[in-house]
Amino acid sequence: MSAQPQATPAAEDEVVDLCRELIRFDTSNPGDGTGPGERAAAEYVVGLLQDVGLEPELFESEPGRASVVVRVEGADSSRPALVVHGHLDVVPAHAPDWSVDPFAAEVRDGLVWGRGAVDMKDMDAMVLSVVRQMVRAGRRPARDLVVAMFADEEAGGRLGAGWAVDHRPELFHGATEAISEVGGFSVDVAGQRVYLLQTAEKGLGWLRLVATGRAGHGSQVHTDNAVVHLAEAVARIGRHPWPVQLTPTVRALLEGVAELTGLRFDPEDPASLDALVDALGPASRFVGATLRHSTNPTRLAAGYKENVVPGSATAAVDGRFLPGLSQEFDEQVAALAGPHVRVEDIVRDTGLEVPFEGALVDAMVAAVTAEDPGAQVLPYMLSGGTDNKALSRLGITGYGFAPLRLPPDLDFAGMFHGVDERVPVDALRFGTRVLDRLLSTC
Repeated sequence: MSAQPQATPAAEDEVVDLCRELIRFDTSNPGDGTGPGERAAAEYVVGLLQDVGLEPELFESEPGRASVVVRVEGADSSRPALVVHGHLDVVPAHAPDWSVDPFAAEVRDGLVWGRGAVDMKDMDAMVLSVVRQMVRAGRRPARDLVVAMFADEEAGGRLGAGWAVDHRPELFHGATEAISEVGGFSVDVAGQRVYLLQTAEKGLGWLRLVATGRAGHGSQVHTDNAVVHLAEAVARIGRHPWPVQLTPTVRALLEGVAELTGLRFDPEDPASLDALVDALGPASRFVGATLRHSTNPTRLAAGYKENVVPGSATAAVDGRFLPGLSQEFDEQVAALAGPHVRVEDIVRDTGLEVPFEGALVDAMVAAVTAEDPGAQVLPYMLSGGTDNKALSRLGITGYGFAPLRLPPDLDFAGMFHGVDERVPVDALRFGTRVLDRLLSTC
């Protein structure tokens, strides 16, 4: 009697295990070149893809800083390709602050715990499980996919997506759209489940403030003191009340929340806007920062001895500007810094905003609502940034779509770079089903 062929395992049957295995690779990226790198995790990804007959390419921008890219042939290769990308690095985790070992990937109370559980080894696992299942089953995605797992996103992507775009642009030939992290997750709005699809992200301006003055003995009178110049500039920049400026994405989101809640939407009334943001629950952390530019001082450095007035002093500022408004942001920061302080870029990257419309958006909405009938989908802007910034230099339009159906009381926004990062097992399984639908139809 001949053996019966084994059924092809569903993506949702292996996504949790893949997520846990990825978390167990410590790919911490402190941004100063001292981390362990992504090489071991990248080799694991290569093995997963080779296991189903794909031919991925692993490349390094620097020793140990590894990314993986593979092209999956679609049913209609004449159509523009879709980039589906994640990153393999994570921010560092201070283990004594955690309830669990941040790299043990424990499952507790129906959640996977560990650094990267939401940022973004959950999405990495969903992508890998769906692609593996498709290939094993002999199914093709609707169009060619460029599946990429990048290094270095947590430090701005210079050694990951940015390097790939600059040195290996042929890997993305024919691609016009992309999906990645920090979108497609659910929030509860007035008892209605709403999925936030990321159609915009703020620009990035990590800034160095350099103050100069006259050096000298600390016992003397100093009217030209670099430390004083710097302190005053830092205070002005950190306390500046940036005005509200609603981009099309943010306006559409707040109008949608107003319709669901019955709250008033008045773009001229800050209290009205605050109430709408608060109605988004834990997601308000992301959304509240997208109504205006922001400048948060993060580092200070000056002097070398208590009785010596230094000739210079420096500070760092995490600046985030609204898409299309970088020039006005820069001009205002320079004015706030004052004549004794020079403003320099540490890291600079573009803001992005695309319309909440088109075939890909329709397909994402349809994939979510097919798995969660009656749910609503609204656009939103991410206050941080993703590797879609780098891909935009190739003319690729990027969205945030890592679909997760979450419990209303989970502080999802607080999980990003936070302590006790975790993701529900059910959310991972839900996400694989949604992603499979999307890649099969879009």
